[in-house]
Amino acid sequence: MAQAAGTMTESLNARPRTNAAESGIGEFPHTVPGVRTEVILFDDSEQMVQSLGSHDEALRYIEAQFPDVDFHVRGNELSLSGPVQDVPRIMRLLQEIRGLVAKGTIITPDVLQQLVSLLRAQTAQNPVEVLTHNILSSRGRTIRPKTLNQKSYVDAIDDNTVIFGIGPAGTGKTYLAVAKAVQALQMKEVNRIILTRPAVEAGERLGFLPGTLSDKIDPYLRPLYDALHDMMDPESIPRLMAAGTIEVAPLAYMRGRTLNDAFIILDEAQNTTPEQMKMFLTRLGFGSKMVVTGDITQVDLPFGTRSGLKIVQEILAGIEDVNFTMLDAGDVVRHRLVANIVSAYNVWDEEQQLRTRRAAQDKDKRGERK
Repeated sequence: MAQAAGTMTESLNARPRTNAAESGIGEFPHTVPGVRTEVILFDDSEQMVQSLGSHDEALRYIEAQFPDVDFHVRGNELSLSGPVQDVPRIMRLLQEIRGLVAKGTIITPDVLQQLVSLLRAQTAQNPVEVLTHNILSSRGRTIRPKTLNQKSYVDAIDDNTVIFGIGPAGTGKTYLAVAKAVQALQMKEVNRIILTRPAVEAGERLGFLPGTLSDKIDPYLRPLYDALHDMMDPESIPRLMAAGTIEVAPLAYMRGRTLNDAFIILDEAQNTTPEQMKMFLTRLGFGSKMVVTGDITQVDLPFGTRSGLKIVQEILAGIEDVNFTMLDAGDVVRHRLVANIVSAYNVWDEEQQLRTRRAAQDKDKRGERK
């Protein structure tokens, strides 16, 4: 286990080394076939701590990913020795870490996990550019994409008029859409934000529920309010809502309207019928942008009712200025268990579908199906 920066460990035998600020890599002759050794010299202890994490937690994460590599810290030096296929990967990872540090990113295990995922994807996108693409800063927090698919989603919102973000819970599809809406409002690209979702649990028949209209619809719209409160001054939100600059309403309230100069988000779109989806999309007016988000694996519609989000992919495929971005378990940015849970359910669903197909084939072979 590596020790904290500034702690003396075993000697590096006075071998030549390279300054981290120059190239970040110092390469030396192999003393054992198949083994590569490298040394990084950081400018100072502060740069080293920022790169390796508080109490070396980032370094410990890297050690866990590469158990066959020996890591040693001496002063401002970090030496690596291990399999020739592993050490270059670590050096690339450390280069990207230094790039993030230079842009002010705090290196945590979560950031490292996102960075490792990006490197494994071997994308043409620069991982540092993905993880430092700032959308919005609010109350000391910066909102930015954390995965390659999230960055593609954000770029699609910039480049298209109608955007569909489809994926499981926790992939940031709604949160990032609200961030882009607030950004567009602040930059005066739109005059208002409209957030809507179907109140499917009440069948969009809210009259029998107790309380005022606001009391009836708030439980269904609360996630949208929560996102707004994360991104704006909470005291300004009631004022903006009273002025009509921000509107949060059930999907049923969109009928018959034309929405101009607005950033419109339809959340939980998997719970729209095909008719509701058509109604919503045809509300698009001049100077407006629409983002539709949903998870096609969590449809709450009555049995036998088709999801408008599932069908719209077939209907609008190939239409210019319409984009479909698919997110998956690898884009989940909640607790790490959420991604594992999503993956486990996907495996289970595939197994159930396979069993159903096999059962149908067995019936066909026995001549039992009509």
